[in-house]
Amino acid sequence: MSKNLPLNSGMSPDLKTEVAIIGAGTSGLYTAYRLTEEQKYKGSEVQIFDLSNKIAGRLESVIMPGMNFYGELGGMRYLTSQEIVTTLIEGYPLTEPDLAKRTKVLKYPMTPVPFPMGDPAELLMYLRKQRMKQNAWEVAQSNGEKLQTRYYLNADDEGFNADQLFNKIIYDVLMADPWFVSEYGHKAFRYTTYRYEFKLTSWDWDQVKPYLKYCFEGSPYNGRKVNDIGFWNLIKDQVSQEGYMFLANAGGYYSNTINWNAAEAFPYMVGDFSSSPTYKTIEEGYDSIAYALADAYLSKKDACIWSENKLLTFTKDHAPHHTHKYKLEFLNLKTNKTWHVYANTIVLGMPRKSLELLDQNNFFFNINERSTLNENIRSVIMEPAFKILMGFEYPWWKKALDIDSGHSITDLPLRQCYYFGTDPSNDHSMLLGSYGDMETETFWKALSDDKVLFEVRATQSASLQELRALDDVQATKMMVNEVMKQLRELHGPEVLIPDPYITWFKDWTDDPFGAGYHAWKAGFEVKDVMPYMRKPLETENIHICGEAYSDQQGWVEGAFCVAEKMLQEHFGLQRPTWLSKDYYLGW
Repeated sequence: MSKNLPLNSGMSPDLKTEVAIIGAGTSGLYTAYRLTEEQKYKGSEVQIFDLSNKIAGRLESVIMPGMNFYGELGGMRYLTSQEIVTTLIEGYPLTEPDLAKRTKVLKYPMTPVPFPMGDPAELLMYLRKQRMKQNAWEVAQSNGEKLQTRYYLNADDEGFNADQLFNKIIYDVLMADPWFVSEYGHKAFRYTTYRYEFKLTSWDWDQVKPYLKYCFEGSPYNGRKVNDIGFWNLIKDQVSQEGYMFLANAGGYYSNTINWNAAEAFPYMVGDFSSSPTYKTIEEGYDSIAYALADAYLSKKDACIWSENKLLTFTKDHAPHHTHKYKLEFLNLKTNKTWHVYANTIVLGMPRKSLELLDQNNFFFNINERSTLNENIRSVIMEPAFKILMGFEYPWWKKALDIDSGHSITDLPLRQCYYFGTDPSNDHSMLLGSYGDMETETFWKALSDDKVLFEVRATQSASLQELRALDDVQATKMMVNEVMKQLRELHGPEVLIPDPYITWFKDWTDDPFGAGYHAWKAGFEVKDVMPYMRKPLETENIHICGEAYSDQQGWVEGAFCVAEKMLQEHFGLQRPTWLSKDYYLGW
């Protein structure tokens, strides 16, 4: 299936429109789709502009030569509990189990398929040079034993795997607050030593997060709101620094355990990483959700996505201000010429770094006048992330370890490797060789900046010509050598791992993204910042939306929810008919 949409990399000097959307990521595309689909505006009255020569923002699905399926360099899956993204992909009502009987929202071909997480009895955990299967903790527990690791945990914490220990921490903090016990204690359960369950809805969590207190005598944080405590600070206080290291390493993501807002961390951890959620993806590549929205928007007369056009600044100081409130100045990257667009509303569908790259001296961002806006823009932590896809001539993980899918975890700098799939016609297979985040970024940055690239190697199903067409996305030779060394250590000396024939490297810290995903800082009242960002200045029709300033950071659903809230609050749109009336969109 082709994803060649009719993008316009040209210019139309002095173009006039009603709504200028900056950013062709998921929030910008969703906004344009909803505004035109509901006929709030014509296609000509909503125009999208993007710096890149492609759409989808931090979604990027790719097919490597020699394979017939997609690998994911950016976002790669969704939770079936996320109703907007699920409905756009699968149709509605979601209560209808037969997808063929649902009503499709978008016409673009999208085939929902399970995102397999693999069998914990086969997948590996390699921590402090101790190699084990991921279900080793449960096996020990079923035998009435505590798995002995190389971490010196508190006696009360020994025997817990990472998910269980996260749950224990969250349960203990919740149940230590008398207010929580009184109001919501009936929704938090401890069934056995290791089994916890939280039945709080997203709406419940939003009632809890601003008021939950940390109630532990002798703690430096006793009596403080959990919202004001960093998650690292809280974890250390609960299970020691050694316990923190275990959770940071065994949890697979350093970004989960950085010192972000602990109150925001609680529902994130129990909702995604600790409760066996149901994941799905799109067979045609997860970025198809962005292309589906773009396709629907572009079907409207005179709708346009202006690619390779960089927003430099915007102003109110211009001649036709009586008909169009704002003048936007763009740099066309192909011609290196500037041109102007006039609009009455601006939607900045951009993450923090992209906002910071705009003209910070214009009337909107001016630090001398807009201290609250500038403070709130920086209310989120930019979390570095990168991925390295690797193509192999056969699935060595299947042959040696009987692993079909899922991911193995290690405290080595590669952190995780995902076993993505195999082309049944030729056995060529794809591995996400490294999924690095946070501090591992600095380890790999020294290698990714090297000048000597990995040399692709032809196979029976992939010619040298088509492989070399991807020279600009190859990882460096040193990086690949280092990844391979770590993969061999992770899987053990008895597993024969061949060299890859191709790679694909993506570092999301590069401009204009600045990060793979975001997290709220401790001390910010998220319930106030989120609605503020959707319309920072009461007198201006300028809006900010996207994953960064949502309560589902790191998820496409977060971008959709804040865009939908913005559309209802500030554009007068009604909730779409395809979205259930009781689905909670957040603050």
